[in-house]
Amino acid sequence: MTTDPRAAIAASDTALGIEFGSTRIKAVLIGPDHEVLATGGHSWENQLRDGLWSYTLDQVRDGLRDAYAALVADVRERYGTTPTSYGCIGVSAMMHGYLAFDADDRQIAPFRTWRNTNTGRAANELTRLFSFNIPLRWSIAHLHQGVLDGEDRIGEVARLTTLAGWVHHQLTGRAVLGVGDASGMFPIDSATLTYDSSMIEAYEELVADRVPWRLRDLLPTVLCAGEDAGTLTPAGAALIDPTGTLQPGIPLCPPEGDAGTGMIATNAIAKRTGNISCGTSVFLMAVLDNALSGLHTELDMVTTPDGSPVAMVHSNNGASELDAWVAMFASFARLIGADVPTPAVYDALYEHALTGDEDAGGVVAYNTLSAEPLVGLTAAQPLFTHTPKARVTLANAVRAQLMSVFAAVRIGVDILAEEGVRLDSLFAHGGLFKTPRVAQQILADALEIPVSVGDTAGEGGAWGIAVLARYRSACVAMAERGGAPQALVEYLRDRVFADASVTTLAPTPEGVAGYERFLEAYRTGLGGVEATALGAPLR
Repeated sequence: MTTDPRAAIAASDTALGIEFGSTRIKAVLIGPDHEVLATGGHSWENQLRDGLWSYTLDQVRDGLRDAYAALVADVRERYGTTPTSYGCIGVSAMMHGYLAFDADDRQIAPFRTWRNTNTGRAANELTRLFSFNIPLRWSIAHLHQGVLDGEDRIGEVARLTTLAGWVHHQLTGRAVLGVGDASGMFPIDSATLTYDSSMIEAYEELVADRVPWRLRDLLPTVLCAGEDAGTLTPAGAALIDPTGTLQPGIPLCPPEGDAGTGMIATNAIAKRTGNISCGTSVFLMAVLDNALSGLHTELDMVTTPDGSPVAMVHSNNGASELDAWVAMFASFARLIGADVPTPAVYDALYEHALTGDEDAGGVVAYNTLSAEPLVGLTAAQPLFTHTPKARVTLANAVRAQLMSVFAAVRIGVDILAEEGVRLDSLFAHGGLFKTPRVAQQILADALEIPVSVGDTAGEGGAWGIAVLARYRSACVAMAERGGAPQALVEYLRDRVFADASVTTLAPTPEGVAGYERFLEAYRTGLGGVEATALGAPLR
């Protein structure tokens, strides 16, 4: 059933999602069928301030207002009406970082984003203390680095939050956080769906003689998807919409991080499912049955918006090296007078790659334009190499480049396999998969997991948080009827993605065997040609 958009807007039978990304703030309005009704946006950039990447809170406020005003203008243009209320609002943002405030709600230090890497000493100490990987970008690493450095006013910290948490607090007055975003601040116990109490105690004991506060008093309250996260206050409504048109009293869903909204947007929150995003870097999110038993510094542990443990495998290098090769062939086409659009060059080369040998014929490529911790490379060194007996053809050369995109992630997935983790399905998204079937099949063979590619909302995480807001409305409606709320996994399956168009490719025996041979050569080269190219002697 499709609802008339004007009627839905007039009845406030809508959900508004706002996501603060690294370069763009997006506002998305969805209707009862979760279709996008209108959008708005605002571009922004972080600045390097005193050696640290930051945005000012004024930039946050101005960007919020601008994105919302653009959305309202889009609604007016499309439907000839101005919204005054919504069924629910959701806020999400880039995860991690450091936003600290004193007891009078004054900012302790400039906002430090996830990009900052000055927290190495703190992250290493906490990883050893917890026997749990604490990445450089996590909020607790930033806080503890401040303690280690004896920063001014570190003893005055009274509240710590993320960007989504701060915006939500400005709108509702409540210091809460969705469990997925909270899992990028401090480790979460998926059994209790809040911060790990034993780790909290260990940290408080570690810093007891250095700071006057207790960590448990600084962190936001953790909420799961669908729970009550407060309502829009008059001050919050004025912050979003200074014209006074937007009315207070609108419910808000728990604020979430961009990892969680990405899982929602790809319907990848059920256990034993995952998603992979391939762009400049590669992110794979695997939803686990249970938390990992051992410490793995190669993996980040976060959660879904409903609290299931998630292992994140992050490769620093994605498709950039491949893009450079495609650009070279596009230049060659122009050189010989062929007027071929660049997308057609991608399609032709990718499709030709499938005619190559399953192991790329002895050709090996390293797409390492930056360091790659997953494979032990501490410096950038892209390479294209092959054995003397290799079948050096165009198809094998391009196939090797495609296979190299997934090599580091495959090594991370092998670590999960050693823990007994097995995924039933993986949803892939990103420009690499625009050419049908090619990268999708190579990925399925590389990871030995069925890979799906299909329709996802073009607004990504902003749409994802709007869906979470809509889910909150559904939970309220069910409670009013005296029933139990539908589980988020079921809600997505039955009401959001039931009619989604998806193509799934299974791994093939010959493709899996071929990738294994390629990976063996890739691993061997890490200690040989790669090490030599970086200036290390051969062993």
